[in-house]
Amino acid sequence: MNARKELAARVRGVLRDPAFSEKMWSSVARARGHRAKAMSEFAIDVRRMKEENRSVKVSSAADGTLVGRFAEQVAKNGGRVFLARTGADAVGYVAEVARRVGATALIKSKSITSEEIDLNRGLEREGIRCIETDLGELLVQLAGERPIHLVAPAAHMSVADIADTVNRKLGLDVPPEHDAILKAVREYLRPIFLSNSVGLTGANVGIAETGTVVMETNEGNGRLVSAAPDVHVVLIGREKIVASWADAAKLVAGHAMSASGQRMTVYVSAVTQRPPLGGREREFHVVILDNGRSRMLQDERYRDALNCIRCGACMNVCPTYGVVGGHVFGHIYPGPIGIPWTANVHGLENATFSHLCISCGLCKDVCPVDIDIPMMIARVKQEEVALRGQPRANRFFASSEGVARLASATAPLSNWVSANRASRYLMEKVFGVDRRRTLPTFARRRLRARLRGVPDGDGSAGKVVFFPDVYADCNDPELGVAAVGALRSLGYSVALPELRWSGMPYVSYGELARAKRTAEHNLKVLEPYVREGYDVVATEPTPVYMLKGAYTEMVPGEPAREVARHSFTFFELIEGRIDGLELERTFAAEGEVGFHVPCHDRGLAAGRPAVRFLERAGYRVRLVETGTCCGMGGTFGMKQGALGYDLSMAVGQRLFELFRQSGCRLVATESSVCSTQISDGTGIPVVHPLRMARFA
Repeated sequence: MNARKELAARVRGVLRDPAFSEKMWSSVARARGHRAKAMSEFAIDVRRMKEENRSVKVSSAADGTLVGRFAEQVAKNGGRVFLARTGADAVGYVAEVARRVGATALIKSKSITSEEIDLNRGLEREGIRCIETDLGELLVQLAGERPIHLVAPAAHMSVADIADTVNRKLGLDVPPEHDAILKAVREYLRPIFLSNSVGLTGANVGIAETGTVVMETNEGNGRLVSAAPDVHVVLIGREKIVASWADAAKLVAGHAMSASGQRMTVYVSAVTQRPPLGGREREFHVVILDNGRSRMLQDERYRDALNCIRCGACMNVCPTYGVVGGHVFGHIYPGPIGIPWTANVHGLENATFSHLCISCGLCKDVCPVDIDIPMMIARVKQEEVALRGQPRANRFFASSEGVARLASATAPLSNWVSANRASRYLMEKVFGVDRRRTLPTFARRRLRARLRGVPDGDGSAGKVVFFPDVYADCNDPELGVAAVGALRSLGYSVALPELRWSGMPYVSYGELARAKRTAEHNLKVLEPYVREGYDVVATEPTPVYMLKGAYTEMVPGEPAREVARHSFTFFELIEGRIDGLELERTFAAEGEVGFHVPCHDRGLAAGRPAVRFLERAGYRVRLVETGTCCGMGGTFGMKQGALGYDLSMAVGQRLFELFRQSGCRLVATESSVCSTQISDGTGIPVVHPLRMARFA
């Protein structure tokens, strides 16, 4: 079985076990909720937090002296430093330390870096047992599994699962109750803490100015592991070393807030030296791991991954990870950030799970260091496609622009074909388009043909370029007509130059060379308009998301940045004029209208201007959200099977249920693909907000 078929089989296996997905979803949803609540209660300036954290990490990575200065200070403090080029080197050093002091076992606090190098099994091959002391790590060790999440290793286990595991593996008789389990595990671990001579911990930060390592835990086991044994070994990736205590303080705060919604992790420990205790000499070893990090630092495509502070926030918001978990959406490093890390540290052949990324972009929105995870994932996909070829469904949807133009030219025949059961069966077999998915219809007369001869606005409000993308051009040109008409009635002069589509599917499916050519074409068209004072506006968030994000990454330079600064979603552009508008409702909606914020709008306007527009028109609007994607992921949810429609609908189930429970009989959203997903999943009509009111 090849890697992709194996991935699909594993996804199908998880989807057949809804109880597993429910446990995963509950865990990550709880983490999202804690973070959101804390951000609100503590009035966190998210943008400032991101800027500070990023500044620390970027400047640290650029300082080639930090590792040497840190190692020198550790040595001055009486510690011993080992620079491990590979994981095997690190395992060998730890084994040598343990053998020298006669230890046949060591105790360990949670360390994802130790998982990266398979430390436990490496030591076992050397005859040294490694005992996990973090509750989650202990549970997955007892279960013979690996961590499913960076911060919550046993996120997939219920209380009943945990009780069953400790009872079977430790010979206990504990009821499935939190307090009882914690008490029993404490009693089991206490003599282990006190009887082992070697303890190994990871480190969240290393501080070069004093040679200090900082550890963050919520259980306190890290302090026992580092303090009780005579020998303390720290395993730290070289990317975690920063210059100063001030730098470390920023990262510690950002980590706690993003990981668990805490102002500060419960136990923040700083270890600089280990003086003698009770007449006994105590050793302090620091293993600084490279294992491909120096190479990543020189690779501009993946350098940004080194800025990760291991908070796990990207996993908590990732829609597909929240259903299938890190044993499927991961190798050793799970989740979105796990894709570039796996490709670089464990090899591209282990990064096939990159195809579970649906390009929602939420991981970048939530990242406390503002890492461009989506673009790095697209690069991994590009390399994986070069290695194994492009899946047929991905090839088809990456050609959506040409398909849409052909379908428009042949409408209404194309619409009959896409609605016919026999042809849908053939489309599934030949192109990988799932026959259960509702497909958009196409209009014979596209947008420009419908606007030909229509008078322009007087320009009193400004000048704009309307970016229709595929949907408002080929599928629903009347939406484009409504948008352009509204803009002109508001006093905007509107231009419609010959733009291509946004190219988002190229990014989604790793076709970055084609994405770049599309970006270059559109920027070449748009940049002169922007220089002449035009803004760029679209009725869907995806084109604006691309202009403000991927385009500036693929075509770096001031022209792309200038276009990005002048690109807006439709309601964002007219927001300042909403209060002065006279609007007539076009739907006689009873009760509340449900509103869904598309993923690509989360980092833009977050739906707020569209909601204000609807409220100005007299609707009562209710935001209905799960905190993550609806599951459609552009064209991902149109693909056949486990790596498409099935997983897409599994992600959407929670949102569908919320809409059904809301009692809303009408849903509004600015995204055409979100509209399809919600309509297919609920049977409730879904419309674009612009269609719900007209200018009086």
